[in-house]
Amino acid sequence: MKENKYKELLPQVRALIEGETDAVSVMANVAAALRETMGFFWVGFYVVKGDKLHLGPFQGSVACYRIPFGKGVCGTSWQRAETIVVEDVEAFPGHIACSSLSRSEIVVPVKNAESQVCAVLDIDSTSLSDFDATDQLWLEQIVAPLGALF
Repeated sequence: MKENKYKELLPQVRALIEGETDAVSVMANVAAALRETMGFFWVGFYVVKGDKLHLGPFQGSVACYRIPFGKGVCGTSWQRAETIVVEDVEAFPGHIACSSLSRSEIVVPVKNAESQVCAVLDIDSTSLSDFDATDQLWLEQIVAPLGALF
């Protein structure tokens, strides 16, 4: 059951983050922990730089380097400053296909102390409808402390 995996993962991620100040290092370990524990196809971060999201630490196949504000699932999550769960990426208007194997996706914004989005966590699955409210709840808890690094 995925909720049990998240329950075990959350304290591990908090331990990885505790006392660390380097955002790149922390994002790298969080992406690795998520992929290893949950078995996701692709897990990674995009970091806000100017008017684009830039590829950050990730686990999985090659990815898009930059995503404009408001474009694709990641850019839309940044624009809305909210988590977006996509059951079928082909049905999402303007979806950016970094991999043709991706079928569903969840994107969770990382917000700093001023509630500004400074990065997004992007997770892709090769299965349709792989993400739900359970993933959203736990992933939002996992990324919440990362905002302090920006």
